[in-house]
Amino acid sequence: MKKLKLIVLNSSKELGDLVDKNLKMKNETRGSYKVKITENRFSNGEGKIRIDDTVNGTDLFIISDVGNYGASYMMHGREHFMGPDEHFEDIKRVIAAVSGHAKTINVVMPLLYESRQHKRKGNESLDCAMSLQELERLGVDRIITFDAHDPSICNAIPTMPFDNFYPTHLILEELIEHEEAHEVLVISPDMGAMERARVFADMLASDVGVFYKRRDLSKVVNGKNPIVEHMYMGADPKDKDILIVDDMIASGGSMIEVAENLKKRGARNVYMAATFSLFTEGLAKFEEAYKKGIFDRLYSTNLSYIPEELKKKDWFIEVDCSAYLADIIDAVDKQEELEPLWHIKKNLLNKIQKKMRK
Repeated sequence: MKKLKLIVLNSSKELGDLVDKNLKMKNETRGSYKVKITENRFSNGEGKIRIDDTVNGTDLFIISDVGNYGASYMMHGREHFMGPDEHFEDIKRVIAAVSGHAKTINVVMPLLYESRQHKRKGNESLDCAMSLQELERLGVDRIITFDAHDPSICNAIPTMPFDNFYPTHLILEELIEHEEAHEVLVISPDMGAMERARVFADMLASDVGVFYKRRDLSKVVNGKNPIVEHMYMGADPKDKDILIVDDMIASGGSMIEVAENLKKRGARNVYMAATFSLFTEGLAKFEEAYKKGIFDRLYSTNLSYIPEELKKKDWFIEVDCSAYLADIIDAVDKQEELEPLWHIKKNLLNKIQKKMRK
């Protein structure tokens, strides 16, 4: 029996199948690494998960996409689409079902649950920290995630491994494969994404700029203070190819406004890159902006759910991270050094710079 096993929840079925395929190729094995499970829902919405294969003595990796808003079930006779809270509860159900049987339990949440609620102001909940501590209490041995909104959230679980990886190199590989970009200027759409922009700029050996979001603190619209103005600080974008980078796109309004601002300043081509394209709203706005020539392409990963409608857009490029995730899982299972997987730069830098500077 393989020591390494995967439990792929329905929320991550497509990504999990690809990870399983890559693990089989990497280790030259025939049988699947996936454990058969049954995910059930009672008609009132309560859930139940049953493990249908043995997991005794295995190093278990539970893969779940808490951002999959396309997963649904019937509740009270109506179709109900699952939210992050329900996906997180299913992770806990799996843990409860395998506890005492698996040798180690590793939770793979590419999109970290409640990652935007990573700090507390006043009398509000600190959900991301609480959820991580809950997983620790349930007996989880390791958390694997990507591009956490605030990496310092790992301080909530100081005695448990928290591995936060970045798909920067994969996004840039796709970018240089599809585009003829020159004199690239990397842009952070706000101060919070500046560190991420610096990583991209470092790989491209390019300059970096940032926008400051001036908000109206006297108003709250859809749970946040509305943006009054985007103030730019950085190199002149005139006649340059622009790469706007962020960890996630929710409605995408800020990205479009930033792209429009840069176009008015004389930018040549505008590309966007985001690890997660949530698109809770705003897909129509992106389509309109693309037709107006405000931006040229959006690059985003398959680490979280991508609706078919988005995949079919001419301006969208899906970046496959399944082989990278398979390498990470395999290295953890074999207790190999993870440092090379955190900083994949040397093998790409020459190729990226050569293409970008033609």
